[in-house]
Amino acid sequence: MSHTVEIISVGTELLLGNVVNLDAQIISQKLSELGLNVYYHTVVGDNPGRLKQAVAIAKGRADILITTGGLGPTCDDLTKQTLAEAFSKKLVFHQDIADELRTWFEKRGHPMTENNLQQAQLPEGCTVFPNDRGTAPGCVFEAEGKHVLMLPGPPSECRNMFEKQAVPYLSALGEGVIVSHTLKIFGMGESAVEDLLREQMNTMTNPTLAPYAKEGECELRLTAKAADTQTAEALLAPAVKQLQELLGDVVYGVDVPNLETAVLDLLHEQGLTLSTAESCTGGLIAKRLTDIPGASASFKGAVVSYCDQVKDSMLAVPAGLLRRQGAVSREVAEAMARGARKYLGSDIALAVTGVAGPGSDERGNPPGRVYIALSAPDMLFVRTMNLSGAPRERVRITAANHALDLARRYLSQKRLEADFR
Repeated sequence: MSHTVEIISVGTELLLGNVVNLDAQIISQKLSELGLNVYYHTVVGDNPGRLKQAVAIAKGRADILITTGGLGPTCDDLTKQTLAEAFSKKLVFHQDIADELRTWFEKRGHPMTENNLQQAQLPEGCTVFPNDRGTAPGCVFEAEGKHVLMLPGPPSECRNMFEKQAVPYLSALGEGVIVSHTLKIFGMGESAVEDLLREQMNTMTNPTLAPYAKEGECELRLTAKAADTQTAEALLAPAVKQLQELLGDVVYGVDVPNLETAVLDLLHEQGLTLSTAESCTGGLIAKRLTDIPGASASFKGAVVSYCDQVKDSMLAVPAGLLRRQGAVSREVAEAMARGARKYLGSDIALAVTGVAGPGSDERGNPPGRVYIALSAPDMLFVRTMNLSGAPRERVRITAANHALDLARRYLSQKRLEADFR
């Protein structure tokens, strides 16, 4: 029998959008690996009536109920009480948990208020999940043919408890494994990918294929279910290869987090270094590269040349060229890339200059006009972008994406395209 799961996330802050529901993401990803099917995510506020209703619905359609949040000491932490009532279970006081709570507060020099003892009340017959990141323990019990797991809301506590306590319990309930691989695509949108692969997506059953739109790029997720990981991987391998061949150089990696990681991996493999000169992107490319631990081995640095004086003095862009062509021009982008490569002593350099908007520049270049240059020992290349109508932040993000894509294409010896509209 294949078990179905519903995750019920409790917290008004989630409904209001004040807090992102990371718990559901963390749990869903792992459940997929365990071969457990997550069919529903429910978010409900700190209201016992609505929570009771959500639990009643979940009981009717899922075999495993996992709740997050509502296990704390305050009056709106009502998950345990509601779940216990829904499954006709009494709450039992655990003296050992109460003692641990007092010790927890004493070690930190804080007085423990009596409402904290609410956390020592748990449904009768449950297995307690200790919480070594906070004060609220979780638990699991089985009733009416259902498996009910309660986890704390704070993501660090939830993740830790789920991985250490819940996963061993759930592993015994899963049937087989689910394995996924993700093809990362830049240069082809979700609709174009879907149109190209529609027939395949409709006919594939195991593995399955699904596209996902991301910020400025697209993902294709292949998922296979099998008795074991080796069998699932054997199902996935030919499908991954076929898609890579079909899509060609718009695929920048498989299971790669992002473009910047792909670029740094290629630089590391080839023993090369990169630097950037950024105007309209304001250091965004450098920021994305340096977000990755170990980037310093391949990334030399950046010059954020937002004004012409910096382009002239640090990047050796001739003042005469700036006067004749203007800062937003193919010629200046080329000079910036050459200057960055020389000034920072890198093997390759990227340069970006353009008009992020919302208005045109003093020479009439429209918002969204961007030039991206790549300087390398064997070439100097420029890509022109015209993102008319795009908001300022979108122009900056898209320009950074295209700059990284140029580096990725050069390093992997893929064709370089000069224009993007």
